[in-house]
Amino acid sequence: MALSPQWLDELRMRTTLSAMIGRTLRLTKAGREFKACCPFHNEKTPSFYVNDEKGFYHCFGCEAHGDAIRWMTDQRGMPFMDAVKELAAEAGMEVPAPDPRAAQQAEKRASLHDVTGAAQEWFEDKLRGSDGMQARSYLGRRGFTDAIIREFGFGYAPEDRQALKRALARFDEPMLIEAGMRITVEGKEPYDRFRGRLMLPIHDTRGRVIAFGGRILDSEANPNAPKYLNSPDTPLFDKGRTLYNLHRAAPAARQSGRLIVVEGYMDAIALANAGIKEAVAPLGTALTENQIELLWRQVEQPILCFDGDNAGQRAAMRAVARALPMLRPAHSLSIVRMPAGLDPDDLIREKGVTALEELLGQPSSLLDTLWDFEKAASPLNSPEDKAGFKARLLDHVENIQHPDIRALYKRELLERFSTFAFPPRPQREFRPRSDWKKGQFKQPAPTLSANARDRLTRAMTGGARDALTRAVIAGLVKFPDQILRHEEALSDLARRDQNVGPALDSLVEAAETLDLSARSTISLERGLPAPPEKTSFAFLHEGTDPVDAREDLAEAVSLLVERPALEAALSAATARFERDPEGSIAEQARLRERLLALNERLKRFGRKKAAADGESDS
Repeated sequence: MALSPQWLDELRMRTTLSAMIGRTLRLTKAGREFKACCPFHNEKTPSFYVNDEKGFYHCFGCEAHGDAIRWMTDQRGMPFMDAVKELAAEAGMEVPAPDPRAAQQAEKRASLHDVTGAAQEWFEDKLRGSDGMQARSYLGRRGFTDAIIREFGFGYAPEDRQALKRALARFDEPMLIEAGMRITVEGKEPYDRFRGRLMLPIHDTRGRVIAFGGRILDSEANPNAPKYLNSPDTPLFDKGRTLYNLHRAAPAARQSGRLIVVEGYMDAIALANAGIKEAVAPLGTALTENQIELLWRQVEQPILCFDGDNAGQRAAMRAVARALPMLRPAHSLSIVRMPAGLDPDDLIREKGVTALEELLGQPSSLLDTLWDFEKAASPLNSPEDKAGFKARLLDHVENIQHPDIRALYKRELLERFSTFAFPPRPQREFRPRSDWKKGQFKQPAPTLSANARDRLTRAMTGGARDALTRAVIAGLVKFPDQILRHEEALSDLARRDQNVGPALDSLVEAAETLDLSARSTISLERGLPAPPEKTSFAFLHEGTDPVDAREDLAEAVSLLVERPALEAALSAATARFERDPEGSIAEQARLRERLLALNERLKRFGRKKAAADGESDS
């Protein structure tokens, strides 16, 4: 029976794979995909994924992979044509009439693995012949040994648009197209996908050739051609689920305890040529969630080693952003920054493999990379800039799904931000002779002027404009060691808001009477009201851990200060519209976006308050 690739594609397109598989397997939604425990092998943790968009299922444990037809034949044990007929009936399609000659040909039809395997043998043969001289010269300039050339299966695809078809004449044209070896264009004769390129086979985890990558050799003759070209997605090959060289690197990683991720397959081969066997590479895309899971199946903390240029650093940050929601105990990523302008191959050729090993031995953590990237993302000259930096860090933290890891990231990043934004001042000396008794230093009791005490009393009992302001002032009275830490922000707020300005000035005055290293407090016995017994703000609760309370208080101060600062900046940008319309509009848009982000943070903080309040009531 003649079933064209186009007809089979239509059948697959009309079949919702998750609905079909879901009849016999319990599927759980996982982002854009569905997951389940694999039906092809015993497992306790789901590693079987179904992707309706691409029409494939895949198991990371046993490498089971296929489409709707493959599911019917492999899982339900149906003959191919029976599976096709059942799917066609459900899709409302008519199966083409049988053709005895086509049926006879189908029985002799080889698998797609046979197509890619035969193509690989032909490419290798062409590299060794007269056609491959330019490719061999390129490999020699790269310094690749004969052993590496043989191990990685380098080949050559000649310029002739029909050369591969002639060489693989035993395979039908539709199979060559389905395997990604040929390109079909409506109204024209199909032609070879890879031409005039140095060829590299791409393998699955079992070492079978499933696709190819090709590097152009004469870019001047083909200025519009891409430097690297990979096979398209096929029934054998899904680039988002494949890591180049994993079948070789995985055994090496089990020996060394590390797995290195580089940007391209030529980098992975360069490392192998230098004796570092445990390197893999994504295939022309940013590192995907599926590829991160593949890495974690080998080692708990793979090392990303991307180029030292801006593009390489952006690629590393994209991988960090992909990994954050997936983080789980003991599983993370490490990142190595290459010297500017160098990739791993360049570094090895210029300074030797020892220089690369030194970098690999001291990778940055995911958290360090996140901090450094966002810190360098924009200037940090003004309070608004610093507040934006903090907001970006917290936005990343919110993406972490694991609650313990999210809490630990938040604490660490907030502590770093506080140290950066509010560096400690030189410690004041409180050592008058009258306070020394028998060699022991006597701490002077902190005092407040009557005016300062009155201002704070009014602010804490309702004079401030809202509950957040009153709570912040009460929190700073409770933890005065935080006052000077936030002095710059509080002073800026005092200038902008005359309602709370005097009270904030009094806080700074009070802090300057204390030995903050001794955790002195502003005495509540000297006429100041105590914080309210019932409050929704966790940093005022007596039972809150002091470290957590100070972190929450810092967040509250940030929220309190940012809005008037952004509003003032927006007013200034609006005022300069007449003399700089374009710049004014752009600045207004940027500031409004930051105000929207601030409102979202205020909402989240409010929800957190409400949750804490509900727990205390229960």
